[in-house]
Amino acid sequence: MSSGATSDKPVDLFVIGGGINGCGIARDAAGRGLTVTLAEMNDLASATSSASTKLFHGGLRYLEYFEVRLVREALIERETLLRAMPHISWPMRFVLPYHKDARFEGETPTSRVLKYVMPWMKGRRPAWLIRLGLFLYDHLGGRKILPATTTVDLTTDPVGAPLNDRFEKAFEYSDCWIEDSRLVVLNARDAEARGAEILVRTKVAAAERVGNVWKITLEGPDGPREVFARMLVNAGGPWVEDVIRNTARINSTAGVRLVRGSHIVTKKLFDHDKCYFFQGEDGRIIFAIPYENDFTLIGTTDADHDDPSIKPICTDEEADYLCAFASKYFEKPVTRADVVWSYSGVRPLYDDGASSATAATRDYVLKVDQAGGAPMLNVFGGKITTYRKLAESALEKIAPFFDGTPGDWTAGVPLPGGDFPVDGVADLVATLQARFPFVDTPWAQRLVKAYGTEAAAILGDAREASDLGRDFGATLTEQEVTWLMENEYARRAEDVVWRRSKLGLRMTAEQIAALDDWMNTPDNGARRMTAAG
Repeated sequence: MSSGATSDKPVDLFVIGGGINGCGIARDAAGRGLTVTLAEMNDLASATSSASTKLFHGGLRYLEYFEVRLVREALIERETLLRAMPHISWPMRFVLPYHKDARFEGETPTSRVLKYVMPWMKGRRPAWLIRLGLFLYDHLGGRKILPATTTVDLTTDPVGAPLNDRFEKAFEYSDCWIEDSRLVVLNARDAEARGAEILVRTKVAAAERVGNVWKITLEGPDGPREVFARMLVNAGGPWVEDVIRNTARINSTAGVRLVRGSHIVTKKLFDHDKCYFFQGEDGRIIFAIPYENDFTLIGTTDADHDDPSIKPICTDEEADYLCAFASKYFEKPVTRADVVWSYSGVRPLYDDGASSATAATRDYVLKVDQAGGAPMLNVFGGKITTYRKLAESALEKIAPFFDGTPGDWTAGVPLPGGDFPVDGVADLVATLQARFPFVDTPWAQRLVKAYGTEAAAILGDAREASDLGRDFGATLTEQEVTWLMENEYARRAEDVVWRRSKLGLRMTAEQIAALDDWMNTPDNGARRMTAAG
């Protein structure tokens, strides 16, 4: 629509925020026949949703905060989601080393119980509590695909080799990996395929109630625009409170607690494909996860973050903390020299008055504001694992305002590229290489794990690598970038190399700058972007 254009016919829902909650709600609503427009002020998944620990997990440690409903829902969701997106999600085994803490010696049974059933108490968990937690973890969620917990002898099993010799035993359990930012983009694509309008780099400047509808003023690449909606969905993530008070100008007592989680990516610290779950003396936990074949991801921290307008970064203090934490477990110390990249995100947790950032609830809270006319749904908190259930719960809140809205439908419905069996990645890789012999195995694996059954469409009719156009580095070609711009809302190099992929870990600053120049040259990327809308 041209600059200054107005759409007088209201859509059913206008969604603010292109993170996982906003895109998940947009997809679910569009699939029920509601008309939907979503606006994201930056790129999709540009904030919290691309800065997670990248796990579909129940949240083992949340059990000690008695969040059993949240954990059970998340455990059930792991396998539901795995079936719908086997290209961007896959099972992983987690190794939890156990060691006796000298501080337990001399304590009474009562003091031990009090220390480990009270969520505000600090320290490592004793073996009996870990076994109880893992028993619940295995049985709360109706597990069918993922293997059960086992005990590992670290003195003989290869997973013990990278660890300090004092660790002799570990518990091994199952969770799943997820490519978080690709999850967001695929939900947005599916929403659009079902009729939603997805607007990126489009800011909601104002929203006001006009009778029984919302009038929303947008500022985007094509200039200002006004749209109308029967209901507003505020999925602004860290900005959810700002949207309520400053964009919609509504007085509300509900608020968020912004908690910063930082991660470091190091050179590869171990050679197997399993993850480590480490406990700290301060009661916190971190993960050390195989990452992008040649790296290890370590995180996360929990620190209060006061202002969403301040971009979160992994501070030197946090990086040192993560290195020191991991070094207490690995035989070879982890140092800042091992760190090749870091990232940080802000979790918009519902402010439940918890005493610490670690203890703040990870559950989601949905509140409808109907004072003065058209309704507004505000989304607080949530975990990436439960995004689909959050969307279903949001539609329960939305449905009473729209007669005849169909029921839940998303469980088991594949996302784009995910229409193949959970164990079918190897077959897809082999098929891709048979059709395109010039694609080596690492390249084919990258394409399949990003695009699934759509990988062949990206390569098109190419008979050799040169047919794919310019090589930007790290197997990223002009044809792939064009596809991302036309189909996945990519507008800048950072969208491609840090969110649609993690090729930024393998590309030089000069290569990334050259890609950005190409994408913004009218005869190349910008022309295609305009054609794609």
